Amino acid sequence: MTLRRATRSELEGLPLEVAPRLLGAELRTVVDDVEVRLRITEVEAYHGQGTGDVADPGSHARMGRTARNATMWGEPGHLYVYLSHGIHSCVNVVCGPEGTAGGVLLRAGSVIEGADAAALRSGRAGRDLARGPGRLGQVSGLRHPVHDGVDAVTGSELNGARAELWWGSEPAGVVSGPRVGVAGIAGTDAFPWRFWIEGERSVSPFRWGRGAAEAQAMLD
Repeated sequence: MTLRRATRSELEGLPLEVAPRLLGAELRTVVDDVEVRLRITEVEAYHGQGTGDVADPGSHARMGRTARNATMWGEPGHLYVYLSHGIHSCVNVVCGPEGTAGGVLLRAGSVIEGADAAALRSGRAGRDLARGPGRLGQVSGLRHPVHDGVDAVTGSELNGARAELWWGSEPAGVVSGPRVGVAGIAGTDAFPWRFWIEGERSVSPFRWGRGAAEAQAMLD
């Protein structure tokens, strides 16, 4: 399959528009001189305050700009790397025009190069090394806060890490649905902002976030 580097302008669309196009793309990282390549199989879109037509109550930037989410408001193509539950570094592709907050969470991927390094970083073996955003962040080698903001368009180095985003051909069987583990209405069918490749083993299992099942019952 022929791949090409992603450009800044291709990531200027809002996250909800860009997210499904990232399926089948590759995230290539080189951290401490070790390369890992991940084919992206599952993503979630998040819009910040004032982004798009519908307010997103599930976004880190829903209340505006903070020190934590500052990268989301910057140039598209940088990676917003944040810490989840105080443990896991999760990776997002910043999308939308600069000054408009948004990101696409890379929820899952398959390791297509660097499996030994991925297994060493994760302490696991098998085909689900990058199943879920915490695992994907772990095997990529990108860590919060030192790699937050790394530029995946230019591939320039940041604190010993480089990242590149490469477009692939759009896969067949793209499915959408509610986001995984997101609380309240933001984790229901009102926000079918999760996209994945149907049948891919690396895709995360669905689970309700706090209060999301109850919110869904009210929608139904």
